[in-house]
Amino acid sequence: MKKISQRDIAKTLGVNVSTVSRALKGQKGVSEELRQQIERMAAEQGYQPVLYGPVEHYNAKRIIGIVVPDMSYNLYAHIVKWIESEARKSGYMSIVTDTCDRYDYEVESIERLVDMHVSGIIVSLSQETTGYSHLQRVKDCHIPLVLFDRAADIDVTSVVINDADTARQATHYLIDGGARRIAFLGGSNKLKQTTDRKHGYLEALRERNIPIKKELVRCHNASFNSGLTDTLELLNLPEPPDAIIATFGPLATSSMVAIKSRHLRIPEDVSVIGYMSDWVSDVMNPRISYVKQNPKEIGTKAFRLLLDQINGDDRVRRMVVKTRLEIRESTRNTSLI
Repeated sequence: MKKISQRDIAKTLGVNVSTVSRALKGQKGVSEELRQQIERMAAEQGYQPVLYGPVEHYNAKRIIGIVVPDMSYNLYAHIVKWIESEARKSGYMSIVTDTCDRYDYEVESIERLVDMHVSGIIVSLSQETTGYSHLQRVKDCHIPLVLFDRAADIDVTSVVINDADTARQATHYLIDGGARRIAFLGGSNKLKQTTDRKHGYLEALRERNIPIKKELVRCHNASFNSGLTDTLELLNLPEPPDAIIATFGPLATSSMVAIKSRHLRIPEDVSVIGYMSDWVSDVMNPRISYVKQNPKEIGTKAFRLLLDQINGDDRVRRMVVKTRLEIRESTRNTSLI
């Protein structure tokens, strides 16, 4: 549904825009009956005041908001690049905000974008996000909304990869390479992305009759420091892992640093599979085997789904982007097993 403006209210009621403005600001010069009519229509149609003067002049009709958890992640930088590329083709500009993986920053960012009356918002959720009232406000204000990469089990259009299946395939590959004590490094359990990837990992172990060891599952924060701490603790176990699935880029790179700090060999002593971009894998020694995501397709589809909503498509859609497992030198060659 199109967002209603003061001009829309004025046209419907046959009054001046200045009258609507005075009524909504509680100023004098408007009869009580008309004020109530204006306020009722504003509430029913999801009118939201614009807080920023320059944006109010243009009404942000060709601006979209992009909310990401951490722009220092190579994946998000590339996805945003493709969102903006598609947006420009359709005459839209973007406002990009970084939430530092914090829920309160995410809420603040989205509220400000709503107040600016942007044409639509594309969001990847923070690791702390468990409540979604701020997203419901976006919907209540009839602002198109799309989630990407990190989504949730809510009634909102999204673009994701098949997280469970990618982890399942990676685990199978490690088992085929001879690994039997496979550790799982995840982000916060608050993330659906983490729980889905963990589900795929556990499913693969069950399918191959590999005992599940709780001490090998570490789901804390998807940061370099967290990955470093968790990997060192895993290596200190009486029976340390012989392989690691690191489900976020920083976890993969930190796990390799930790393994090398113990003078262990990769992959002879410990194999590693990560989720990351090509160039990050290529600069590591050895190069990391990884789940190759497709930031171009994720970004392109995210904007096109948003544009469909802007143009009146109110369907809730969930699109799954294909991935593939890229084998490099950090895993044992299954052909030699």
